[in-house]
Amino acid sequence: MVDKSLLQRQVREQLAADLLQVEQALSAAHEAATHEENIAENKYDTLGLEAAYLATGQARRAEAIRQAMVHWRLFCPQPYSASKGIQLGALVCLLGADEKQQLIFLGPEGGNMKLVIGAESIQVISSQAPLGKALLGKAEGDEVMLEVAQARQQLEVLWVS
Repeated sequence: MVDKSLLQRQVREQLAADLLQVEQALSAAHEAATHEENIAENKYDTLGLEAAYLATGQARRAEAIRQAMVHWRLFCPQPYSASKGIQLGALVCLLGADEKQQLIFLGPEGGNMKLVIGAESIQVISSQAPLGKALLGKAEGDEVMLEVAQARQQLEVLWVS
């Protein structure tokens, strides 16, 4: 069984690495936007403007990652309760129509990523994702119907922890 605290730690570490990368890109974009060689000489000279747009986008992405880090730092998953069904913090094993199993960890916003722990590949999703919404309240043995790109997927909940 996969340790949920290990999953949380790996998500937080990945978010920290993502933030570092975005902050470096933001710094480079800001440098390019303000560099004297990129001052527009005519209306067709847009390199500085494009760099400024890029810097703004990188700043927004950095703020989104910071917010996700706060959510994940405060996140305390509760043990699975069959009476409540799948809730935030559940580790779920799904079986697809192709008989392939997949592990899903349902976490707070901002941590959508794939993690590998040992031989296990675990998809981390939020309860706001379509699959996350479909899983909420379900229990072991339940079927989950999901429509992705106009194709219906039928999944079975094998187990939950």
